[in-house]
Amino acid sequence: MSSRERILGRVRRALADVRQDEPSYDQAVPRDYLREHGDRSVGETVDLLAENLADYRAVVHRCTAEDLAATIAGMLAARGAKTVLVPRGLDLEWLQATDAERIADRAESTAHELDQVDSVVTACAVAVAETGTIVLDGGPDQGRRRITLVPDHHICVVRVPDQVVSSVPQALERLDPGLPLTWISGPSATSDIELDRVEGVHGPRTLEVVLVGGQSSADVTS
Repeated sequence: MSSRERILGRVRRALADVRQDEPSYDQAVPRDYLREHGDRSVGETVDLLAENLADYRAVVHRCTAEDLAATIAGMLAARGAKTVLVPRGLDLEWLQATDAERIADRAESTAHELDQVDSVVTACAVAVAETGTIVLDGGPDQGRRRITLVPDHHICVVRVPDQVVSSVPQALERLDPGLPLTWISGPSATSDIELDRVEGVHGPRTLEVVLVGGQSSADVTS
C-alpha cells in the first residue's frame, strides 16, 4: 500500500459517519462577520494603509503618477542599487529616470542569480488597509513569486485608491484563488525564542511601498 492510499484510507474512515445530507463546509460555517471595521472615507482608508504598513517597518512613499519615475529612481539611488529586476509586464516608464541596469525576469534564473540583484520593482494586485498587507498574484507586472522573495530590496507600487480595500474579505473578493497569492505585511522577519528579531530570513530585508495617487511627493515614514 502506498502512502497516498494509506492517507486516503484514513480520510475515508474519518468521514464514514458523515451523513449524505450533512451541510457542506460553505453552508455550515456562518459568513455573517463584519466585512470591515468602521466607516472610513477613501482618504482615511489610504491613510490607515500607510500607517499599518509603517507599523510593519515598511518604508512608505506617496507621489503622483507624474512623479513616480523620479520617486523610484530616488529610492534606487538612495539604496545604491546598480541592478533592478523587472517583471515582464511592468510599465517601463516607471524606470525611465533610473540609471540602474534592468534585469529581465527569466524562468531559468537561479536563486543564486536572483540573490545578486540589488532591487526588484513590482506592482501589486490589492492592498489591505486594516492589516497593512499588500497582495501579489503573479500578474505580468508582478512576476513570479521567487523574484519578490530572493532579492533583498523590494519596491512595490500601489495605485490608490483603485487597489486599496479596507479589509481581508474585500480583498478576497478581488482575488482569484487559483493564482499564486503572496500576502506581504512588511519586510520578512522572524524572532527566536528570546524574541530577537531577524529580518530578511525568508524574503526581502527592506520593503518600500509607493502609494501612487493625486498627492504631491512626500514620505510617510523612513
